[in-house]
Amino acid sequence: MTSKALAWVAVIATIAVLAIGSVSAVEKGSETLRGIPPETVADYLHAVIMANRSFYTIHIVNRLQQEEILEATENWRATNKLPLPAQFLQETRQMAEMTDTNVSYHLISQWPINKENAPVTEFERRGLEEIQMHPDRPYTGIIGRNKEQFFGAVYADLAVSQACVGCHNYHPNSPKSDFKIDDVMGGLVIIFPLSH
Repeated sequence: MTSKALAWVAVIATIAVLAIGSVSAVEKGSETLRGIPPETVADYLHAVIMANRSFYTIHIVNRLQQEEILEATENWRATNKLPLPAQFLQETRQMAEMTDTNVSYHLISQWPINKENAPVTEFERRGLEEIQMHPDRPYTGIIGRNKEQFFGAVYADLAVSQACVGCHNYHPNSPKSDFKIDDVMGGLVIIFPLSH
């Protein structure tokens, strides 16, 4: 049952990311917007990514742990357990990046348990500052990379369950130990090209 549910979530996430390939926000060779505005595309991707992660957290991780069937743990591969919700998002991100759509997404935080989740770019640092002040709206902007333009959005990543809060508050590598439900724990960065 667990592997089937994980497979379905991965399939749904992959289909959503593949769909982005048919969306073009900028006319090739010009700066003229056409089609779906990039803010809307980012909102669509955010909705799918968070729906998958929330479903996984609430209906798989929480349920299986409450019934003491299976637990989520950092070293899930070695122990044959479930990945933590943040790791689930990382795994689906890696699968999405194999689709050659140039769509990427990842978690960042001012208080990362895993140092790889610290903000790297000025866009990410500024995004974290903005979503702390205004968690109800994403921080967005155009990012230039190797003569290509990408649209970037940073959405507030909220503590949606007690499992999130408990893991972050009690983890030995966590630099912050007073999270509560609905606190901004960091951000979800979504980046995609503005042309094909």
